[in-house]
Amino acid sequence: MTSMPSTEWIAGLVSFLLTVMVFSYLWKDNALFRLAVYLFVGVSAGYVGAVACRQVLLPRLILPLLEGDLLAAFPLLLGLALLGKLSRRTAALGNPSLALMVGVGTAVAIGGAVLGTLIPQVQATINNFELDPARSMAEQILDASTFLVGTVTTLVYFHYSARPGAQGPQRSKLVTLLGWVGQIFIAITFGVIFAGVYAAALTALIERLSSLRLFLGSLF
Repeated sequence: MTSMPSTEWIAGLVSFLLTVMVFSYLWKDNALFRLAVYLFVGVSAGYVGAVACRQVLLPRLILPLLEGDLLAAFPLLLGLALLGKLSRRTAALGNPSLALMVGVGTAVAIGGAVLGTLIPQVQATINNFELDPARSMAEQILDASTFLVGTVTTLVYFHYSARPGAQGPQRSKLVTLLGWVGQIFIAITFGVIFAGVYAAALTALIERLSSLRLFLGSLF
């Protein structure tokens, strides 16, 4: 048995036990696995709470209030009013805070989708048609056309407007056809994402097995 520093030995032992507890789910759902999950959720929640206190509440709320910044009192009042949602009698007090959160969150999500996804996607589609002397023209046209068709048909798939018909609202045949092609690109995208998640999970599994082997090797 090789000598190890006490802190490294304790950390290795805890890591070994938690890994075995998680792997015990392969046998069946048991108390050890649930305990590992509870520890993970608790530590994650504690870490997020500590980060929120140190990087949000302290520098953006508490310190400005101590320095006499009266504008910081508004988020404090809105936060306290949001606590009114804990009771039915005072739930109405939290409606303005909740409405502000939903409105700002929606605006940020839409702005992020447009500026971070839609516009860059359109720009990337346009850039694909720029000729590169190092590649053949046929290959570039094929790549750019595939990119363009995938982008357009995927956007058409999420086009939900329809005209009234004898059998209810129906989309035109062209929109239906383009949407069907878009489904193919979406399925391919989901497949690639799943493969990436699977590869990441497999990498994590290999790392954990290697960690178990090294820890057991240090003991014997």
